[in-house]
Amino acid sequence: MAGKKPYIAVVLIQFLFTGMAILSKVAFDGGMNTFVFVFYRQAIAAVFLTPMAIFFERTAPPLPFKLLIKIFMLSLFGLTINLNMSNIGIKYTSATVASAIANTIPVITFFLAVLLRIEIVKLKSLSGIAKVIGVSICIAGIMFVAFYKGPQLKSFSHEHPIILVPSNNNISDTKSRNIWMKGTFLVAGAAIAWSLYMVLQGFIIREYPSTLLFTASATLFSTFQSFLVAIVFERNMSSWKLHWDEGLLAVAYNGIFVTGIAMYLQSWCINKKGPVFVAMSIPLSLVITIACTSIFLGEEIKLGSVIGGALMVGGLYSVLWGKSREQKVSKANAEVG
Repeated sequence: MAGKKPYIAVVLIQFLFTGMAILSKVAFDGGMNTFVFVFYRQAIAAVFLTPMAIFFERTAPPLPFKLLIKIFMLSLFGLTINLNMSNIGIKYTSATVASAIANTIPVITFFLAVLLRIEIVKLKSLSGIAKVIGVSICIAGIMFVAFYKGPQLKSFSHEHPIILVPSNNNISDTKSRNIWMKGTFLVAGAAIAWSLYMVLQGFIIREYPSTLLFTASATLFSTFQSFLVAIVFERNMSSWKLHWDEGLLAVAYNGIFVTGIAMYLQSWCINKKGPVFVAMSIPLSLVITIACTSIFLGEEIKLGSVIGGALMVGGLYSVLWGKSREQKVSKANAEVG
């Protein structure tokens, strides 16, 4: 049973991330302001993580001021800007699009690692060619989702959706297309910001190897930053009130189950099986999201989203295959040497 735990964990992680996209979409369609949502989500996560960091890391040395500045800037781009862009993108498009573009995160992370010279691409090797092709296919997938909706596919749910969301039928086709494209590129921008966060946090963890304290500090900084952003964009105090509705449920779910439980399980899986194992599970989220949004939200499934998502998944596996082959060749050379 112990050997099956990582496999159970990665499936649970993808279900939790699917719930994040769906509940966020429901909250936004219900009228909740995206900027206020991010602030409350980060505030709940900070309340959840800070006591844990104080208790488990009470013997850790204090964070140097220079390092705190680095964490502040990293949380600004990797958490605050990322989450705000992602949520606006989900509001403009769909949970399925957000989940599809999430498949590009490992590829974008690899691309940024190459730019920062953390990763090396050997273009004359089969593994290097596979990586480059994979990145290109992922970019093509994003373009497909942004510029081609295509016909509506048959829904999994033949009856009324379980959760009702407002219809956008009164929006003109041209305006709807523009909003869809804008949302797609916002979600893609959020994926780039998250990938940069994952790459750069590696440098900080090496400088101060306390993952829990780093995460709690970044979340606290992001809470403060998100509050300032929300105040600038939403000054109507009635939009800040939480009610016993889907908005409160989405905030609590994202703060506790995603930032708290899912992130912990992800770190545990990486420690047990490595980052490639976790990355390979990401496409599960797309399949789960397509099924759940169709059943629970009655969301239209467009052919363009499915084709674009398939391209992104294919690109992801191409990059991961190249990376895996490269590691096997390096290991074989080391054993021979």
